[in-house]
Amino acid sequence: MSAQSKPDFGAGVPAGDVPEGAIVLGKAGDEDVILTRQGGEYFAVSASCTHYHGPLAEGIVVAGTVRCPWHHACFSLRTGEALRAPALDPIERWRVERSGDTLFVREKAAAATRAPAPSRSEPRSIVIVGGGAAGLATADKLRREGFAGALTLISADDSPPYDRPNLSKDFLAGAAPDDWIPLRSSDYYRERGIDLVLGSRADALDVKAKQLRLASGKSYGFDALLIATGADPVRIPVEGAQESQLLYLRSFADSRALVARAASAKRVVVIGASFIGLEVAASLRKRGIAVDVVAPDRQPLERVLGPELGHAVRGLHEAQGVVFHLGETVKRVDGRAVTLQGGGVLDADFLVLGVGVRPSLALAEKAGLAIDRGITVDAYLETSAPGIFAAGDVARWPDPHTGERIRVEHWVVAERQGQVAAMNMLGRRVRFDAVPFFWSQHYDTQISYVGHAEKWDAVEIDGDLARLDCVIRYARDGRVLAVATIGRDLESLRAEAAMEAGPG
Repeated sequence: MSAQSKPDFGAGVPAGDVPEGAIVLGKAGDEDVILTRQGGEYFAVSASCTHYHGPLAEGIVVAGTVRCPWHHACFSLRTGEALRAPALDPIERWRVERSGDTLFVREKAAAATRAPAPSRSEPRSIVIVGGGAAGLATADKLRREGFAGALTLISADDSPPYDRPNLSKDFLAGAAPDDWIPLRSSDYYRERGIDLVLGSRADALDVKAKQLRLASGKSYGFDALLIATGADPVRIPVEGAQESQLLYLRSFADSRALVARAASAKRVVVIGASFIGLEVAASLRKRGIAVDVVAPDRQPLERVLGPELGHAVRGLHEAQGVVFHLGETVKRVDGRAVTLQGGGVLDADFLVLGVGVRPSLALAEKAGLAIDRGITVDAYLETSAPGIFAAGDVARWPDPHTGERIRVEHWVVAERQGQVAAMNMLGRRVRFDAVPFFWSQHYDTQISYVGHAEKWDAVEIDGDLARLDCVIRYARDGRVLAVATIGRDLESLRAEAAMEAGPG
């Protein structure tokens, strides 16, 4: 919609133009604003998501919230608060006045503030182990909820918490500068009294004494603790390869190393047709580097997305010049020569290994916490030890949507779990019941996925998969467990809302 065609909300707009649940994009002064109606009330808020500036006018309104179509951030219409990740910052609000049958958007409302009174059970000190998505989201939520006690965020990474999804996308492709990657500025931690401890690995956890010891020997006492140690890349031996020839992508340092190597590279072999492997392939192709993908799978991403969508993703990459060698593995490397088990030989400046990750469980295992292919937590994300919580890639929780215990390695899930864990550390008793969501970017095509389907017996495709404009539903025993969409952002949001509402 052009600036000229956007209605001037300050001059008034007919109330009939804003029916219940509709979103109307307009202007308030020089700013883009959306106007909506929920429960008979009218709300005017910012038109852009505070995550990646997604267009909220193209989202949906559900139960007093507006949701972003790009990455499913969720904001309160009444307060502007970012209720669920990936957005952490609020959107702005304007006062709406109704005069007869006309609505007027007036002055900007003051930022909503709240400082909940601490409960008697609220901890005095909280320690967070892990500086990734879950760790940062937990610290952020604790301070937003009014927690004023000692708060320590310990990370084995040398960099402050950063936007990990961007490492394989725009940053690796050369479209995002370094200063886009940190999730928060250095002033943020100082201003909020968060003790950020970098380059420090937790070595031992004494559950009874409530003491955490670092590898350096320093110890921290706590009243409540979060384990958000994430996952580590699976490292496989490659016969004949020098260590310098094998690159992985998990950390900011890994991505910077890849960028440095890509500057002079002509050809790269990616081992593994995973999300990370294919996103790396796409970013390297944008740099003009020839890419061969070697994987034992029949189709890329088949285990997660099924053969139909996997085939479409393969075609998307092949159209950009990626060459696939499926049903294959690397036998050995001799200098630049990469020999496959089938006898083929590829040329490569270096290899990128994207063959999956494993949850980092050593700290929890040594502490005697319950483990089942992840750290076992209850519906409140509390482990088998009272006062100790887990979130993110390490947590296996009872998912109310599938009725199973699941563990997923999704950025948004980790952030949302961190936010719920923060609430429960403060004694709020909030169940984690969010529908899992992730997105994956391949060139200019985004795949959005809501729900969780490890196994399915039926796939329904609505739309044109060949044209990358479709909805794909994964069902088991007649029940839809997950929905993938391409070019159908609104339907992805609606599927998420339907899953939240439950069967029927």
